[in-house]
Amino acid sequence: MPEKLPRVVLGRTGLEVTRLGFGTALHGASRPRMPLEQVKRLYDGVLDSGINFIDTAHDYVDSEEMIGRLAAHRYSEFYLASKCGCTESDGVQDNSKHEWTRDNLIRGVEVSLERLGRDSIDVMQLHNPTVEECEAGGLVEALEEMRSRGMVCFIGVSTTVPHLPTFLEWGVFDVFQIPYSALEPEHDEWITKAGEAGIGIVIRGGIAQGEPNVGLGTTDRWAGFRREGLDELLEDDESSSSFILRYTLSHPHVHTVIVGTTSLDHLAENVKATLRGPLSPNVYTEAKRRLTAAQA
Repeated sequence: MPEKLPRVVLGRTGLEVTRLGFGTALHGASRPRMPLEQVKRLYDGVLDSGINFIDTAHDYVDSEEMIGRLAAHRYSEFYLASKCGCTESDGVQDNSKHEWTRDNLIRGVEVSLERLGRDSIDVMQLHNPTVEECEAGGLVEALEEMRSRGMVCFIGVSTTVPHLPTFLEWGVFDVFQIPYSALEPEHDEWITKAGEAGIGIVIRGGIAQGEPNVGLGTTDRWAGFRREGLDELLEDDESSSSFILRYTLSHPHVHTVIVGTTSLDHLAENVKATLRGPLSPNVYTEAKRRLTAAQA
């Protein structure tokens, strides 16, 4: 019997999620080039691996429609997170286009529910607004309206500094989705502060598509990884991508890392890395020391 992926409670939501989640941004961007049967194999592979947290968005092209079409019969096996504030994609993924109004948020969740074939969505997240946009558009009130109407169960925000500290201070969000990896460590302390406040922490960009696209995956960041000798810390038969994922999972306040892929082989590598577990305390401490030096 295959080993089960480890699970953890997603902050105050009470949802018990697998530490490895699945993000559909890449699938949404590439879907027109993927045969339908390949998409079906991908979703079946994700769920057969035991992953029980899938993240999508209104503007990931037809990602929501594909989930509703290909995975609806397995909704009892996973929690679903989506994002709002988006505008129609017109077949091209463009996460920069948003309309931060109450009406657009409500209209968006109604469309998402129809596409997904669901009565409610487990976690609904604002898709990277600023604090000013939240205040001007009454966005928190719109999320709370969705929740009171039973359209969503929990509310969150996909965010970064400088907005994250204010959102944390408001105390209204159940979940934060935050970019973070060994090559993108800027939010390390804020993840701790949010986790200590009971917020569910979903990490994006924790590994991306694998080397050389781990985290932000830029050449200069990987140069720092090599320069500080992190390859010396790898276990036998472990890739750099696996190490980066395990480093992210070693953060004591990270709950789940959503990793997008179109490759079943890459999916299997991510599952294997997650099953290895977090880095040992000594290796994690040493890796963090070296990465801090690399960022200096």
